[in-house]
Amino acid sequence: MEGFSVDLKALKKQESKRKISKGYMWALFCAVFWGIWYLPGTVVWVLNPFDEMYGAIAATNGDGVSLVVTAVLITAFNALTVMLALMLWNGVLGKYGELGRTLKEFQPCSKWFFLASIFGGPMAILGSFIAMGFIGGAFAAVAGLLYPVVGSILAYYWYGEKISKRAAIGIAVIVLGGISIYGGGLLTELSSGNIQWIGYLGGLMAAAGWGIEGAIAGKGLDIAEPDAGLTLRFLGENIIWWIIIVPILAIVGFPMYSFAFQAFEPLTLLVLVFAGITFGFCYVTWYKSFPLIGVGRGQGIGNLYGFCAIIFIFLFFGEVPQWTILVGGALCIAGSFIMFTEDASALETLRGE
Repeated sequence: MEGFSVDLKALKKQESKRKISKGYMWALFCAVFWGIWYLPGTVVWVLNPFDEMYGAIAATNGDGVSLVVTAVLITAFNALTVMLALMLWNGVLGKYGELGRTLKEFQPCSKWFFLASIFGGPMAILGSFIAMGFIGGAFAAVAGLLYPVVGSILAYYWYGEKISKRAAIGIAVIVLGGISIYGGGLLTELSSGNIQWIGYLGGLMAAAGWGIEGAIAGKGLDIAEPDAGLTLRFLGENIIWWIIIVPILAIVGFPMYSFAFQAFEPLTLLVLVFAGITFGFCYVTWYKSFPLIGVGRGQGIGNLYGFCAIIFIFLFFGEVPQWTILVGGALCIAGSFIMFTEDASALETLRGE
């Protein structure tokens, strides 16, 4: 019996270690897909019809209103292409049945994902596109880097998710690394004197929105399968954009539908589909990491997207990294290493209950 007990403990420890390694792997994939997403997310602003839409609305309503309304249409198309990618993903995995069952269980389950769509879509993703449009992709990314702090605090106080001292240090180091990566560019923009406050508000919306969404999704994932739950989250976002906000903006006089139909051009569609695939799988891996390593760690490792975005922007746009980027990259890697080497026994129970 004693030998059997020892073997059982060893097997349990081995299974726990395997689960944690898988959770960190998903979170790392999230960072890669998220970093790639900033390529189509930045390019789409200069493509027809979004560049023409900005010019047409700016001529009568000013630059600020025009950028926000254009960001709404871009975000709506981003949600639509992500939804299509997720439906294809669920079809390949044979999860339409699970999707239907999760949708029917509104009270205990799907309500969390629809609530997450409010904070993730009209708050976080719209805020990120506004920050990209007003200030630039670099600032949008650095502003979002603070979201693990929001998510970790909410998860801790709301449902007692444990954050060890080591995990907290790792998250803090990654956040410092992200700030250093974009700090040089941000200071240059500030020193120019042309401060776009709506863009900074968009950055705050991104950080708060993604942090709150992660905490809410973590609650829903207690009883839901991640792929099904995530698809319902984007179903909710599409309802918000295409059934509520876009029609309201059209009714008050903005040319939403005329420019929306013009988006069906080969190059624009290609960029939107690229954005949908990268952001869709970023979210797939993000949601899969939460039940395995917790919201705080999943968001902390996912924050490596800042470092990944710099690499991809350098490779595709040729922007040479500054020394602050090299320092920030080293901090991001160091923070990840601190979290990766956390004792597996500390994660056997994610909640403090």
